[in-house]
Amino acid sequence: MKELALKYGCNPNQKPSRIYMNEGELPIEVLNGRPGYINFLDALNSWQLVKELKEATGLPAAASFKHVSPAGAAVGLPLSDTLKKIYFVDDVKGIDESPVACAYARARGADRMSSYGDFIALSDECDATTARLIKREVSDGVIAPSFSAEAMEILKDKRKGTYNVIKIDPSYVPAPVETKQCFGVTFEQGRNEVKLNDPALFENIPTQSKTFTAEAKRDLMIALITLKYTQSNSVCYVKDGQAIGIGAGQQSRIHCTRLAGNKADIWWLRQCPKVMNLPFKEGIRRADRDNTIDVYISDDYEDVLAEGTWQMFFSEKPEPLTREEKKAWIAQNTKVALGSDAFFPFGDNIERAHKSGVEFIAQAGGSVRDDNVIETCDKYGITMSFTGVRLFHH
Repeated sequence: MKELALKYGCNPNQKPSRIYMNEGELPIEVLNGRPGYINFLDALNSWQLVKELKEATGLPAAASFKHVSPAGAAVGLPLSDTLKKIYFVDDVKGIDESPVACAYARARGADRMSSYGDFIALSDECDATTARLIKREVSDGVIAPSFSAEAMEILKDKRKGTYNVIKIDPSYVPAPVETKQCFGVTFEQGRNEVKLNDPALFENIPTQSKTFTAEAKRDLMIALITLKYTQSNSVCYVKDGQAIGIGAGQQSRIHCTRLAGNKADIWWLRQCPKVMNLPFKEGIRRADRDNTIDVYISDDYEDVLAEGTWQMFFSEKPEPLTREEKKAWIAQNTKVALGSDAFFPFGDNIERAHKSGVEFIAQAGGSVRDDNVIETCDKYGITMSFTGVRLFHH
């Protein structure tokens, strides 16, 4: 199949719409549903991310995409009991035996608010356990190199039979030069084929602290590969094999760092015992729990604790999570890795990153204020490498 007609483009008024190949056949097969223009943008970008994560780490990988940027990305490391609970997968049978299901639970769980209605990418075959996990979440579709027969039956039953399932040829290699159009003008560039599993990326260390643990190098690779497919400007916080905060598409670098840092803090606060033990009413939906937790740990907690409101969510009224309690809990987060798709222009980015437990950084380097950035890292004992690689993506 050389082309596939679509219902419309980014918006319903943008017709006609299609995807097609100038040479050869499309590397995808739609097994179920009718994916749209944005679905395919998410699918093809997220597939590249998980494919590269698998190649770099040797572990199954998953990504949760929304509007052509990842809301989460992770590799298939085992889940702790705490993560199972905050990701709402503690009742999923067989998840411990399915690395790809663990990878998706991590990718989806990093930022559940942003992942709502996501498009999923899996580096490995979608098995029945992963399909059962996908079926229970609000999602637009999934792309993977293959699907087990049982997984297909489960996914075909989602969204009244309309759920989008795309199979991609894992051996497909795109042309080395890519083009796109803007306002009738055609742009052309070589594909970004930079390899981010190169040990040389972590050899230029200008900080006083020179030590990258093996886990830190893995997490920094995950951060950089995630950024390669995230709308710029962007930064990514990673811990224990998964992105925990992604700041995408901001005009200012510090705004990226703050946005991603705030998401990383929310991820960590969800693990606070006071949050994990919130007395939710029986039968409340996962999406409603997500929204309620998000508000509860914010400065607007009264919006869910006010009289006449808390009864909608809780069996008894919880005590607020105070600013002091939040600050003390966030201070316990450590060994976080941070990647940036370009240089940090000022030390304020490091100040913000430190507040969210960052101990390892990989960034391009090359700012006229590199000295200030290095000095701020040294102030907190942070190990930072200058990769010399910029990862803008548009």
